[in-house]
Amino acid sequence: MGEATFGIEFDAMASRCGVRLAASDAARARALAGHAIDEVRRIEAKYSRFRDDSVVAAINRGAGGAPVAVDVETRALLGYADALWRDSGGRFDATSGVLRRAWDFRRGTLPDPAVLDAARALIGWDRVELERATVRLPRAGMELDFGGFGKEYAADRAAEALRAAGVRHGFVDLGGDIRAIGPQPDGAPWSIGIAHPREPGRTIASIALADGAICTSGDYERFFELDGVRYCHVLDPRTGMPVRHWRSVTVVAPVAIAAGGYTTVAMLLEGAAVPHLEATGLAWLAVGPDGAIVSSPGAG
Repeated sequence: MGEATFGIEFDAMASRCGVRLAASDAARARALAGHAIDEVRRIEAKYSRFRDDSVVAAINRGAGGAPVAVDVETRALLGYADALWRDSGGRFDATSGVLRRAWDFRRGTLPDPAVLDAARALIGWDRVELERATVRLPRAGMELDFGGFGKEYAADRAAEALRAAGVRHGFVDLGGDIRAIGPQPDGAPWSIGIAHPREPGRTIASIALADGAICTSGDYERFFELDGVRYCHVLDPRTGMPVRHWRSVTVVAPVAIAAGGYTTVAMLLEGAAVPHLEATGLAWLAVGPDGAIVSSPGAG
């Protein structure tokens, strides 16, 4: 009996999410999608900074106090945050979420300089005391925020949950962070559109994806414009100010957590991003400040 593809949508991690997979019928598709949705919700509950009962909240509450015990999964994510910090020359900093205390993108106003300086004083991944089974934030008021890679990690875990349930054709889409499990039932790759960073509802390119992941970071997701200047939510931890170079960066990688990490680091590296992206050996596509597209050979 042949299989058709079905799309199941859900909300998680402050994003519109979905699973598309091949199954014998809609009921079977919904049952299979439940494995992915359950895994996404598990990760959201465990690592959301908005939940008082999350692991991240417990670590943040302990700032300035004793080390906090962490499990193997959390330690691995902390290790990845450390790798991103090193790879980016300190620009990707999982302690920089405190900058949200200064920035309010809904109000569309610049932060108070004193508030911004106070937040910047609490940033410093190099001060985090990371051991095999514990983590400690040495100064009260410091915070960890897994927002730079948590959604991508969830996409990977959801895809693996589907694969374990027997799915061989489909993909997970968590707010534009996509992890494919396999091609369409006829063997054709999925065509993944890349959002146009200045024209909502349009795509600027499409990429064929049969396996692996594709992620995009951009200056159009949360931003405001003031006096002709765009201020986006991607903030440089060294200055506390938004990056301004790339309109968007897209990377294709074997797993979403890697693709997402590279896109964010590229946004933070601004004009120095191209050599860094080229060194990855991955397919990538970036939209520059003038709207021109720059990409790896064969991308787009």
